[in-house]
Amino acid sequence: MVTSSAPSTQSSASARLSAAPAAYPAPMYPHKATEAQHREQRIRSFQPRRGRMTKAQAGALDRGWEQYGLAIDGTPLDLPALFGGRPVTLEIGFGMGDTTAAMAAADPSAGILAADVHTPGHGNLLQFLERDGSENVRLAAGDAVILLRDMLPDASLAGLRVFFPDPWPKPKHHKRRLIQPSFLELVLPRLAPGAVVHCATDWEPYAEQMLQVLEASPELENLHPEGDGSGWLEPAEHPAGSVPGYAPRPGWRPVTKFERAGLAKGHVVHDLLFRRR
Repeated sequence: MVTSSAPSTQSSASARLSAAPAAYPAPMYPHKATEAQHREQRIRSFQPRRGRMTKAQAGALDRGWEQYGLAIDGTPLDLPALFGGRPVTLEIGFGMGDTTAAMAAADPSAGILAADVHTPGHGNLLQFLERDGSENVRLAAGDAVILLRDMLPDASLAGLRVFFPDPWPKPKHHKRRLIQPSFLELVLPRLAPGAVVHCATDWEPYAEQMLQVLEASPELENLHPEGDGSGWLEPAEHPAGSVPGYAPRPGWRPVTKFERAGLAKGHVVHDLLFRRR
């Protein structure tokens, strides 16, 4: 359980995480620090978002970050030590953390390494973990590409989750979408045999791209090749009323805030489930 700790004479975790970029010490501001360290020039799939934290979020960060948070700084991770030997699923982009917290509480035997760049979201997720007494989540702040490339051993993940990533809807921004062949090349070596890749989106063109990228890999098996999730095709085009390749929403995946917003706009949600051969 996330527990309270005595006040420190040093600056608090929330203060360090919400300061101006130049003030971040190397291990605590994950994503600016690592970008500077790696001196990389590459297209990012995210926009840095610190945002304004509430007092409750800042308090949760100060109480729980040192124990449950980690900076994406290129240092290799010992996942068995971090998660007590639990199988670990990497979740990229957890938003405000409500879905992550619900899945963690529902299955304490599974570890979740939750990565995001949104500082208030880290504080919010820590609040949920504190409330639920969940000890099977670790929060990673920063660029998930560096996390995958430099910090995770081969065959170390039991799964990957990417729920409702930024669809980057404008054609000129499609290059920024996370699910790309180059990203998959980075992910696959980190997945253990049998690991499940689970993506979900309410943006139909992005769902098509996800399906195309995932099905193109001979190392992945589509768990629903015939499609038994409802989709956007008219019954006359697909009499079964489903779309080949897409999965039904698993009952254990909570409905997310982004999903509810998309459904309210008339969007159709698609889940994709693939297994590492």
